[in-house]
Amino acid sequence: MIYTEEEEAPLPMPDKADPKPTIDERLDRLTARHEALTQTVELIAAMHRDNEKEFNQRFAENEKRFAKIAKAQEQDGEHIRALARIAEIHHERPSHLEGGPQ
Repeated sequence: MIYTEEEEAPLPMPDKADPKPTIDERLDRLTARHEALTQTVELIAAMHRDNEKEFNQRFAENEKRFAKIAKAQEQDGEHIRALARIAEIHHERPSHLEGGPQ
């Protein structure tokens, strides 16, 4: 749009625009933001402490479970070795005791 001398371009800011905030108003806004951030940080810190406590509890529970599993695996290994030894002994038995050829 082209403006003529009779029709002026609108001002970049309306004449009734809000004046700039005073230094006190700016400090009040800054203080309010600071308080909100402080509360947010405190909340995040509390959540972190709760999460860490839960993590440590779960970690301890898992350690107990893994210890039980390791013990069961160790026992299974002993049983397998015993069965293997029984199979060896059975294989080495004289076949004539079972009615086979001498």
